[in-house]
Amino acid sequence: MLHKLKDAYLVWFNFYSSMDKIHRYTLGLKIDDLLIAAAEAMSVASFLPKSDKLPAIRKAMRKIDTIKMLLYILFISQSIDQPHYIQISKLIEEISRMLYGWHNQTIKQNTPVNSTGASA
Repeated sequence: MLHKLKDAYLVWFNFYSSMDKIHRYTLGLKIDDLLIAAAEAMSVASFLPKSDKLPAIRKAMRKIDTIKMLLYILFISQSIDQPHYIQISKLIEEISRMLYGWHNQTIKQNTPVNSTGASA
């Protein structure tokens, strides 16, 4: 998953460095910061015991969801063209799906099982 985020960041950085100043230092900088924060949260979660992962995973999920919204704002304000928007959005959406899967799997692993084998 971190590999996918690295790929997304490289695509983003290529676009970010050529973005108009008006959005580079506002929305662009915020997206850049959120990508780094999401990578940090995912990295932290990967080293935590299963029982402690959920807060870090949820933090990464919030960061990625915010990135999706800010990218859409850049797109509708015509600050990012459609091909770039589609390219970065596909990567971010894939990361989002992976995070939600990790989140759900972690919940299942942390749910106690009763004596009949069913979740409590």
